[in-house]
Amino acid sequence: MEVYKMLPEGTLAELINGQLYMSPSPSNKHQWLLISMMRTIADFIEANSLGKILIAPPDVYLDQESNAVQPDIYFISHTNSSQPLEEIPYHGVPDLIVEFLSPSNNTHDLVTKKELYEKFGVKEYWIIDPSTKESIVYKLENNLYTLTGKEIATVFSPLFNHSFSF
Repeated sequence: MEVYKMLPEGTLAELINGQLYMSPSPSNKHQWLLISMMRTIADFIEANSLGKILIAPPDVYLDQESNAVQPDIYFISHTNSSQPLEEIPYHGVPDLIVEFLSPSNNTHDLVTKKELYEKFGVKEYWIIDPSTKESIVYKLENNLYTLTGKEIATVFSPLFNHSFSF
């Protein structure tokens, strides 16, 4: 964690179970889809006064020792008892995390981060493939992720009980 905290601002890196992972810059397609999805979700969250949504790269410290990530999108509900969002980096567990796959690190999001988010109790985890627009949604039930859906160009969120198109 000490090495992670010393990285220059803006470094695309995450610390998972004490191991440092570096990432290349995302593609334009990744970023366009990220922005589109962010707008769609943010409009819904704001219209329903549900909480706050943020996009990478602000850090999310899941614990103080060995886990700090930079999710593409994360949502913290008003009922979440973690630290106030005004404080950066965020210390706590978001209610929703959305990751967009990159060709160079699919396994990182599909396996490593899925296991991490499940372990820390993130209520819902979406994985979106920018190249195919496939979405995969996991919901936390009894401390384990259950696959709730795979769709193209749309995501149904059990957390929000709402579908989002992109």
